[in-house]
Amino acid sequence: MAAAAAAAGLLRQRAGGGGGAAALWRAQRRQRSTFDVAVVGAGIVGLASARELVRRHPSLTFAVLEKEKELAHHQSGHNSGVIHSGIYYTPGSLKAKLCVQGAALCYEYCDQKGIPYKQCGKLIVAVEQDEIPRLKALYERGLQNNVRGLKLIGAKEIEAKEPFCRGLMALDSPYTGIVNYKQVAQSYAEDFQEAGGTILTDFEVTNMEMAKESSSESEDGLKYPVIVRNSKGEEIYCRHIVTCAGLYSDRLSEISGCSPEPRIVPFRGDYLVLKPEKCYMVKGNIYPVPNPRFPFLGFHFTPRMDGSVWLGPNAVLAFKREGYKLFDFSTGDFLDAVTYSGLWKLVLRNLSYGLSEMYRACFLSAQVKQLQKFIPEVTINDVLRGPSGVRAQALDSDGNLVDDFVFDGGSGDIGSRILHVRNAPSPAATSSLAIAKMIADEVKQRFEL
Repeated sequence: MAAAAAAAGLLRQRAGGGGGAAALWRAQRRQRSTFDVAVVGAGIVGLASARELVRRHPSLTFAVLEKEKELAHHQSGHNSGVIHSGIYYTPGSLKAKLCVQGAALCYEYCDQKGIPYKQCGKLIVAVEQDEIPRLKALYERGLQNNVRGLKLIGAKEIEAKEPFCRGLMALDSPYTGIVNYKQVAQSYAEDFQEAGGTILTDFEVTNMEMAKESSSESEDGLKYPVIVRNSKGEEIYCRHIVTCAGLYSDRLSEISGCSPEPRIVPFRGDYLVLKPEKCYMVKGNIYPVPNPRFPFLGFHFTPRMDGSVWLGPNAVLAFKREGYKLFDFSTGDFLDAVTYSGLWKLVLRNLSYGLSEMYRACFLSAQVKQLQKFIPEVTINDVLRGPSGVRAQALDSDGNLVDDFVFDGGSGDIGSRILHVRNAPSPAATSSLAIAKMIADEVKQRFEL
């Protein structure tokens, strides 16, 4: 009946002139592309959040908008694959709470879905005497964060767990594991779609604005007042937007009229890989004791689900936000980074560290020297250059790394309808299901769903 009435209406409008037919076509097209909530970004955090939202609100309509042709293509598909246990993070911080909760949820989810993982553990190894007090402090921090199974072990126990590793003392974290996060993200997407969600790929969001409806379309315009437009001029209508845009979180915030701070500065991390015939030297994750003077964790040994072993990464400024190769360059991204005062303040505070990282990025022997502190048998002949990832590092105008989760919105017609996930730092993949619950709580509160 409804279809017949629509067809009859279309015939009448055609008889009356092309303008009416065009108006009906626009209304029908918009009806097919209207959603209560649009989630921008199909990385692991965006997909987990969309999954949680559609499960909580089955009567509402949801879409995920992704600029690439495939899902989990950037940070979610270019990471080490470690299921972190929550040792490093400040007690009481969101990072600590969400990591511990997220790790438990991740293991549970993988068991439910039959996604393979390995709970291979991690040793944080002190190789110098002055690292031991920091290692013990890390142990106490882990206990405060309720990390399971932690214990301090000596040199003989290190060798028993990792026969090729040498160290004075180590923090043993048996609950740390590895998984293929791209596979996890794909599973989230399947859950979302099975629950009625829509995923639109190849949809790069370039504009968000309030609809300007004519009187004949005003009722629908009031219900779905936000237009989200992509680089091809295609558009969807929605009531609310949640952005989980990773490397582009600051730019999407600016597009919507919200604050540009904190800014995203991309750091590329280059990995080495052990040659296949040398992978027997590493059983689980082997990490250094982090130096609190420097912002990154340092070189580590990471086994992978496919049996390979990754070594690294370093951390150098990327000249392109999605630049995974040494010579990848974007003039816009480069200028955006180097004209930001916050970056220069960070660089000047960590100049020696930054120069060392750049040196190691260029010379393989310098990277191998770092690895030999833990496994002396590793030689330059045992390693190959491997993949790279780009980390979306949020940075404030004072040059401080934003180390915890940041949610942001705005005021006015558009700003009040948007929730920006401005910073979802490592271990966001581990924490994705816990982050999703928090985002769903925030969405419910802000948008009164």
